[in-house]
Amino acid sequence: MLLDETLLSRLIARALRHGGEFADVFCERRNTFAYRLQDGRIHDASCSITLGVGIRVVAGESAGYAHSDDLSPDALMRAADSASLIARTSPGGQTQAQTLSAASVSSLYDDGERREHADAARYVALLERADIAARGFDPRVVAVNAHLTDELQEVWIATSEGRLVADRRPLITLGIQVVASDKKERGSGYVGDGGRTSIVYFDQHTPEELASDAARIAVVNVTAVPAPAGEMEMIVGSGGGGVLLHEAVGHGLESDFNRRGTSLYSGRVGERVASELVTIYDDGNLLEERGSINVDDEGVPGQHKVLVERGILRGYMQDTLNARLMGSESTGSGRRQSFRFPPQPRMCNTYMPNGDQSVEEIIAGTRRGIYAKSFAGGQVEIGKGDFVFMVGEGYLVENGKVTAPVRNATIVGNGPDAMTKVVAVGNDSRLARRHYTCGKGGQYVPVGVGMPTVKISAITVGGTQGGGHG
Repeated sequence: MLLDETLLSRLIARALRHGGEFADVFCERRNTFAYRLQDGRIHDASCSITLGVGIRVVAGESAGYAHSDDLSPDALMRAADSASLIARTSPGGQTQAQTLSAASVSSLYDDGERREHADAARYVALLERADIAARGFDPRVVAVNAHLTDELQEVWIATSEGRLVADRRPLITLGIQVVASDKKERGSGYVGDGGRTSIVYFDQHTPEELASDAARIAVVNVTAVPAPAGEMEMIVGSGGGGVLLHEAVGHGLESDFNRRGTSLYSGRVGERVASELVTIYDDGNLLEERGSINVDDEGVPGQHKVLVERGILRGYMQDTLNARLMGSESTGSGRRQSFRFPPQPRMCNTYMPNGDQSVEEIIAGTRRGIYAKSFAGGQVEIGKGDFVFMVGEGYLVENGKVTAPVRNATIVGNGPDAMTKVVAVGNDSRLARRHYTCGKGGQYVPVGVGMPTVKISAITVGGTQGGGHG
């Protein structure tokens, strides 16, 4: 342990000296190794260590938070004193800290061959293999950039309720970006993979496979035609299409926005918010997935959450603070970027389960639309649910057939509205192990997304064909 139980107990007692309803101590040690390849060679490599402690006191609707990367008892006591001051100015009850009792947690991770000191040559070899495979895929490939990050985060969490838990979280990511050109047009493709596992993951999911897929997307985009503009049907591809679900719907189901009444879903539990074809889960306990957690950053085990069931809103993602204020229980959704930040309600792995149609049936039933196999980024206004997404790999669908690839397509719409227009859900649901990192309130955490192929009856597409807007 980073700190012994006696010191943890003293810190909690000190944090509650002026009152408060709850206190916790979050201890973190994180080792991160990162390598980046550019222009056929390793461009940079780094190793970083994060080490520190965060202390929180909850009083009413407010929380006092202080952190320290000085682990001396005196420095930590000063941090506890700072956090305790919230109880002087905020109404809240007085709580008595319970005796700490260590709890065991089951592991969702494969730590495999993860070492304290990475084998640099082995990581470099993965990047070089990706570079060779991408360049060999097609003569139009002109540039390859690849990055590999391998980290091990260890956390220890102690609470005034007597909970004491530890978690050891590996996370590895290999991302490959490829640019192709035919001297007239340029196209790019990006593919990433990894999860809460070790370097042995890439023995089965090889850099050659990932690089070839990234190169394929880049070459497709070189030959793509300008995207049409206007309202049309949209087919969202399985796996990575879940980004749309995460951004346009998922954030609106986090409890802080709903407690404050700033989400369109506030106060609507039990109401219809989507097509009856739509079911949405958020899971913190899927084996080795990027957003999985044995326990969240408040020490609560990761859970399976039913957010929407056949179009009916069933609940929100809760952390400890907002759950207390809403008369609910934490759903294991309290997450933070590091010890420097207090926890917030956040998504883990957000996805839709299978429907009953095949991809071929969905395409065959589409008269005129866009098939967005993947997205390349976007923006969302959480309060309203309005979104704009750029399509990373997209195709025209005309009279039930996939025709030409398209470039420069943007999807403009409203998340809750789009969910009411879901008219078909495929039987090919999967999570996409891409390099997804979610930002909220200045904090970034790894997440997973996924969905089956989904058809939305009408959505606005911005393009450049025929004088459309981009």
